[in-house]
Amino acid sequence: MSITDNLLAFTFAATLLTLTPGLDTALILRTATVEGRRQAFHAALGINAGCLLWGAAIAFGLGALIAVSELAFNLLKYCGAAYLCWLGLNMLVRPRQALSPVETDSRAGTNWFFKGMLGNVLNPKVGVFYVSFLPQFIPQGQPLVVWTFGLVSIHVVIGLIWSTVLIGATQSLAGVLRRGPVIQWLDRTTGLIFVLFAARLALSKR
Repeated sequence: MSITDNLLAFTFAATLLTLTPGLDTALILRTATVEGRRQAFHAALGINAGCLLWGAAIAFGLGALIAVSELAFNLLKYCGAAYLCWLGLNMLVRPRQALSPVETDSRAGTNWFFKGMLGNVLNPKVGVFYVSFLPQFIPQGQPLVVWTFGLVSIHVVIGLIWSTVLIGATQSLAGVLRRGPVIQWLDRTTGLIFVLFAARLALSKR
């Protein structure tokens, strides 16, 4: 395939991957509906920063280690599962009754950025996926580092566009979705999703 064909094929595949509902979608929707647009954008930026970090790891060889080393894969896998389980159980056991003013300040945004980033970085499946997926779209003889970052950047742009669409879609219902009982339900539902993803990750194999 030509360079243009490679880019178009990767863009199409990355779009399908991004549109498939998963943990990132649940996190963004929950944050947008419960805590507002600004916090959701922080979470989305954190998720995509995690993609860039994985891209750097792939470009400089760490991703290949995760792909071939059972110990490295399992260590990262169990750390990621424990982190997701901790987030999920907090939402399940201690769902909020209402939003407090502190949740709208810059520190809350920073927290959601790091939560989104850690949730992505601590998922070795992302690394293994990038290791097996990205090389298919790098033309033979092209610089690995440049193309890896280029393809990951395309994925990030698509992810940010989709996150913006998701966040915008929740705004018309924001008034209803921020009521006390609804906040509790959203926290518990998202917490359950996080726990299920944690279990799936802990039991997964390469």
